[in-house]
Amino acid sequence: MQGERTPKGPAFVVLRQVADREWELLGEIPRKPGLAARSARSHAILVATGGSAKEGEVYAAVLRSEWEVALDWAAPEE
Repeated sequence: MQGERTPKGPAFVVLRQVADREWELLGEIPRKPGLAARSARSHAILVATGGSAKEGEVYAAVLRSEWEVALDWAAPEE
């Protein structure tokens, strides 16, 4: 994702599971307006995979705002 432009507005961070507890970041995909939540996540996964996602594969589409909150942590004081 380095060097890529971040979509403006709501977007999903899309990941693909490549092994047990191991994930590959596929990118950030703008949320398609007018779709219900599940449909919007499915759409983002299809866009991120170029339409190659198949049933049985494991993907995650996390709202970018939630992803940013999850990245906010503080190291313990020494």
